Amino acid sequence: MSKRRKPVAGLATALLTLIFLMMLTQAVCAQTAPAGDLSARLAKLEAQAADAKSSADNAWMLTSAALVLMMTGPGLALFYGGLVRKKNVLGTMMQSFALMAVITVLWGLFSYSLAFGPGNSFVGGFQNLLLRGVAAAPDADYAGTIPAQTFMVYQLMFAIITPGLIAGAFAERMKFSAMLVFMILWSILVYDPMAHMVWGKGGLLNASLGGRFPTLDFAGGTVVHITSGVSALVCALYLGKRVGYPKEAMPPHSVVLSFIGACLLWVGWFGFNAGSALAAGSLATSAFVATHFAAAAAAVGWAGAEWIRNGKPSVLGGISGSVAGLVAITPAAGFVKPMPALIIGLIAGVFCYWMVAKVKAKFGYDDSLDAFGVHGAGGTLGALLTGVFAVSAVNPIFKDAQGNTLASGVLEGNPHQLLNQLVGVAIAWGLAIVGTLVILKVVDVTIGLRVSEEEEVQGLDLSQHGEEGYYWEGSA
Repeated sequence: MSKRRKPVAGLATALLTLIFLMMLTQAVCAQTAPAGDLSARLAKLEAQAADAKSSADNAWMLTSAALVLMMTGPGLALFYGGLVRKKNVLGTMMQSFALMAVITVLWGLFSYSLAFGPGNSFVGGFQNLLLRGVAAAPDADYAGTIPAQTFMVYQLMFAIITPGLIAGAFAERMKFSAMLVFMILWSILVYDPMAHMVWGKGGLLNASLGGRFPTLDFAGGTVVHITSGVSALVCALYLGKRVGYPKEAMPPHSVVLSFIGACLLWVGWFGFNAGSALAAGSLATSAFVATHFAAAAAAVGWAGAEWIRNGKPSVLGGISGSVAGLVAITPAAGFVKPMPALIIGLIAGVFCYWMVAKVKAKFGYDDSLDAFGVHGAGGTLGALLTGVFAVSAVNPIFKDAQGNTLASGVLEGNPHQLLNQLVGVAIAWGLAIVGTLVILKVVDVTIGLRVSEEEEVQGLDLSQHGEEGYYWEGSA
């Protein structure tokens, strides 16, 4: 038996020796390989890692863009559509849908260039007209790991929903043709300059690219919510009250539709806020968490205040509160930790409820769907609280000449930031008021703003579109 094993043992030893010699040879060759080969391998690995990061970031940003578009249609369309009377549901939803088409065309032709192209402190130039130069290569000033075209289409979704929010103030009484002309002019004269000032290259309020008054606005507290909310108030005051308001009851025709719309807005808002990190990293996670906490706390705050005042928490109050929290956390989402986000949301829920239930009733203006009470008031509150609660541990946006991180907000030791936030808020308010008034006047004297009393009583669905949202017997 021992003699039979010797050939086998010898063969095994020979194979092991051969394997060892091959491994030793490879190791020696690797050590003596030309430096150029090793550098080439490292460069290749770095390129592959960069491609992987770019692909991940691009996938997240395209997903975020889709989520933000979902906020307009179906989110806002359902939310606003359910809040109006049955005879106006299609007309109201069509306003959101029309903006998805019209603003997209404007954005491609020239609005993207006005908002994000190189220009002066107040508006971009014409370098990117017809999307010239906006292709696969990243724009390092905005987002170095995704195509410039991805950044462009993501920002487009913000430009779509912002004017759509204004429609809540003049719901049930503006002509469809007037709405289109107003929204086109408003997007060009109000939204584009404000977006450039806060986010564009050379913008007066740009915190990341050296603006004169660095305003912290992560995802659009000033750009989106203050401009739209304040413009909504101006529209409500200029157009006047709906026929029969406030003597006639005008309850929502379907809180169910509004409930679904609010839930879609909540989910879509993760693309709105977390997507504004412009990368699939830890900052997106932080913004995601802050967004969710604020929305939940605001829903509790609004419903709780309503419960104390009226004895019952309404469904409409709960969903309105969640939207108020989402609005207020928008400028702060990428700058605050979870607990401050919860505080911001709780304050916003109570404050916006007070604006809608008390202030609106006291002054008697007909902000049909409370666009100002939620977006104007909530956006202003959120922009100011951002300056209080922002911390560099979440987003080290401010640095000194040596690259050392500086304090972000008041509680971290930067009281001057609250002044910067006030400047940003004041500019947003001023631009919205003046711009909206001028545009309303121009549209009013040219084609007229408001439907006739007969058309208003009939409803926008039939008078403006020749259709009805519901055809069952007895609908009105």
